[in-house]
Amino acid sequence: MPVFLYNTMSRSLEAFEPLHDKEVGLYSCGPTVYNYAHIGNLRTFLFEDLLKRTLLISGFKVNHVMNITDVGHLTGDGDEGEDKIEKMANQSHKSVWDIAQFYTDAFFRDYDDLHMIRPNVVCKATDHIQQMIDLIKRLEEKGHTYVSGGNVYFSIDSIPDYGKLARLDLDSLKTAVRDDVSSDDNKKNPKDFVLWFTKSKHGEQAMMWDSPWGKGFPGWHIECSAMSMHYLGESFDIHCGGIDAIPVHHTNEIAQSEAATGKPWVKYWMHGEFLLDETGKMSKSKGEFLTLDLLKRKGYDAMDYRYYCLGGHYRSQLKFSFEALDTARKARKNVQDRIQSLLREGAKKVPLTSEKALQYQATFLEHVQHDLGSPRGLADLWGVLKDEALDCDERYTLIMFFDQVFGLGFASVELPEREDFPSEALALLEKRLQAKKEKNWQLADRLRSELDAMGYRVKDTPTGSSLEKKM
Repeated sequence: MPVFLYNTMSRSLEAFEPLHDKEVGLYSCGPTVYNYAHIGNLRTFLFEDLLKRTLLISGFKVNHVMNITDVGHLTGDGDEGEDKIEKMANQSHKSVWDIAQFYTDAFFRDYDDLHMIRPNVVCKATDHIQQMIDLIKRLEEKGHTYVSGGNVYFSIDSIPDYGKLARLDLDSLKTAVRDDVSSDDNKKNPKDFVLWFTKSKHGEQAMMWDSPWGKGFPGWHIECSAMSMHYLGESFDIHCGGIDAIPVHHTNEIAQSEAATGKPWVKYWMHGEFLLDETGKMSKSKGEFLTLDLLKRKGYDAMDYRYYCLGGHYRSQLKFSFEALDTARKARKNVQDRIQSLLREGAKKVPLTSEKALQYQATFLEHVQHDLGSPRGLADLWGVLKDEALDCDERYTLIMFFDQVFGLGFASVELPEREDFPSEALALLEKRLQAKKEKNWQLADRLRSELDAMGYRVKDTPTGSSLEKKM
């Protein structure tokens, strides 16, 4: 069955048809490695992982490229302020290279803890300066740039369709996401953006390279265009990111990429919505922010957060609270308990043959292939867990199939090591289980009392009963 994805460019749901049969070129904007990723950042990467897993289970081969911005991203999205990594290095008295590597490593620890499938290519901006220079030279040759105050600018007036992704009103457009007005007097049009900064603008910095326009460093936007085209070609299938990248970063990427090549750059644009805290959008600029490590120190598992994010559609804002995370943790633990119950019955993966099992599988695929409908996919999971018309092998097999998309690690769930109990106690527990099945509650209560007198507490759960020693 086809995959349908919401394309930000068309503002509509479209059947996914890659440029090259079953080969998918996917580019996602990676982290700017000047600080830890907060859980709002991680929600965007989780949506991209859900997309990749859905494409894989649908039979596509995905070539995923992600950049690491380790230079050029300024504290203001509209070409203003300090380089974010340079600023952190100055505050911490470490080198910019140490800062970038430290936070890159921290990011991928979170990435792995959340069971996200690593990209095929992870490319650092600092390793691709020549590709950026070459792309700027192409733009220069085609008349899309000018040099002013030592910097190289892209002229948005040189193309007819600037702002088409965000559907911007150019008469009212401001330069930055935060609605800052540019103070750069070197710009012919305040909406123009920098392709290459030189020391005449920013002074000497640790990360600077020789170029035809002078020693300097690249603008933020040129990085993604140069690296994505280097690895995926001048046209590719999907570009992802957070919704806040639409009005500036992705808008400028499109402008420079299509101006350079003269052809459409990306076929499908996909964006994840914000994670909100009590003050609104979660942001590093507010100071304190929630990290995955903080959640773990509070006793949560990374999979609790992943389950929580799956419960909201990627295009809907999600309001974070610890109460909501507690609910997700309990639900995930309940799934694990039910899987253990199936394993106690000897459940194993089998080919699905029954009409009901195949219908569950088809319905799940329909839901996740319809614009990554993870909330409905979770509802399908609970339907399988509770459906006693399915045998234990079918339920276990369907859960494992669903988890190829969920990525919650259910295949690693095992039976806990069984504590040795006297055969007499285990026999009484078995009798009690049978009594409960026969709804002989009086006998079940009597057997519980007998076990209690022997020093064993009966623990009843939705998935069965077990014994534990009384302290």
